[in-house]
Amino acid sequence: MIDLRSDTVTRPTPGMREAMLSAAVGDDVYAEDPTVNELERRTAELLGHEAGLFCATGSLANLLGVRLLVEPGQEVVCDVGAHIARAEMGAHAAVHGLTMRTVPSTNGLVEVDAVAAVIAPHAGPHLVSTAAVAVENTHNFGGGTVQPYDRLVALGELCVQTGVGYHLDGARLWNAHVATGVVLEAYGRLFDTVSVCFSKGLGAPVGSVLLSSAANISRARIWRKRLGGGWRQAGILAAGALYALDHHLDRLADDHKAAAAFANAVASWAPTAVDPTAVTTNIVVLDTGDVPAAQVAGAAQDQGVWVSALGPRMVRAVTHLDVTADEAATAGDIVGRVLTSR
Repeated sequence: MIDLRSDTVTRPTPGMREAMLSAAVGDDVYAEDPTVNELERRTAELLGHEAGLFCATGSLANLLGVRLLVEPGQEVVCDVGAHIARAEMGAHAAVHGLTMRTVPSTNGLVEVDAVAAVIAPHAGPHLVSTAAVAVENTHNFGGGTVQPYDRLVALGELCVQTGVGYHLDGARLWNAHVATGVVLEAYGRLFDTVSVCFSKGLGAPVGSVLLSSAANISRARIWRKRLGGGWRQAGILAAGALYALDHHLDRLADDHKAAAAFANAVASWAPTAVDPTAVTTNIVVLDTGDVPAAQVAGAAQDQGVWVSALGPRMVRAVTHLDVTADEAATAGDIVGRVLTSR
């Protein structure tokens, strides 16, 4: 099978496994795991923040990062397709009692004017007050789109002017960095809280890091424990993330090329399904037109390709380090034929 369901399906490379096997460990609940501490320090330094907190998942990192900025009964503003609104099981409301106001976007790209039109930091006794704005970069359901840096700056200025927090869901920020050349610190310093994931394109088996001020991370560490997210000798996992930083960051460009190869192959059969020029990172979103997405995904699977049906007419393919550009092109041919034969 050529598995393009997600970049989360990657498996540790032999070098990563060796690094994990030999990792120095300690009890992270006591903040005594040297490998975890090194991962948190290095990631914070890369993103221009004081401190970091290693979490089991990106959803947990987002849950904590947003909560640092938003009190129960307040709201966070994000776009309608944001991962925190669509794909985190309603956790922000269910666990922390906060609400979300969503604004429209095109392919997940932030519209500063749309956000400015709805935020209400001091909404009074009858309405919900806005406490933060959240942005996703790259944008998953938007098709791996990269947020324009100038828009992120402008939105950050709006947040400062209005006194609301600014959270970055940077699960695939590494891909945005490689695609644009914008340094990670330049992205990170714009935001009050940042989450970055190591178990997607970077290929580690587990883990995300939440970044913020030292005071905020101290609070988040307590909340992580309260949610059952404290762990002990987690350095075995942190070692995989550190290895990914050293060996898998620059190679994300290969995944972007593979995604382009997939999109071009699909478009050669079904030009209306995807615009290859719009594919900039490792995610390709297909419009299946009159054919239900589930049927397309099922037929592709029968022919050896796994893709995800994420809506009635939306199929997603995600390239990663376990799929070559040639394999991606082959998968694109198969999916393209499926689209034109049904």
